[in-house]
Amino acid sequence: MKKFKKYLVIFEKTKTGYSCYVPDLPGCVATGKSKEMAEENIASAIQFHLEGMKEEGIKVPTPKTESELMFFTF
Repeated sequence: MKKFKKYLVIFEKTKTGYSCYVPDLPGCVATGKSKEMAEENIASAIQFHLEGMKEEGIKVPTPKTESELMFFTF
């Protein structure tokens, strides 16, 4: 039975599209001209990153990063 883990992905708007990264998987990054393309690219990057860790015998980290939106008035 496969184990599922849920990783937080941070998306940042750039001048040319989007950049994204996974805080719990250092070095796992992707870009895209649209957010949808960045989402597709980071999904592939995460899968590739995890498969590489498994092949190298590196323990896959347990996700620890969380997020929450906070609203302020000023």
